[in-house]
Amino acid sequence: MATITLKNIPDPTYKTLKQLAAEHHRSINSEVIYLIEKATKSTKIDPNQHLLAARRFREKTKKYIINDMTLTEAKNEARP
Repeated sequence: MATITLKNIPDPTYKTLKQLAAEHHRSINSEVIYLIEKATKSTKIDPNQHLLAARRFREKTKKYIINDMTLTEAKNEARP
C-alpha cells in the first residue's frame, strides 16, 4: 500500500479530524483514509429510482406554472 504524508494541516482541521475519529472509534489515520475513500468513490445511480424521484417532484410542482412572464415579473419585483 502507498503512504502519504500530510504537512501543514491547519489546527482547526486537525481538531475536527480528531473529533470525527473519536466519534467513529477510529484512529486519525483510519478516519483520513475513510474520508478520502468516501470523497473519491463514485456512487452508482439507479435510473429507475432517479426517474421515480423526478416524477414525484413533477407531481408535487405541477400546479406551479412558470413561463417567461412569470420569470420577468419575479425579476422585476425586486428591482426599484
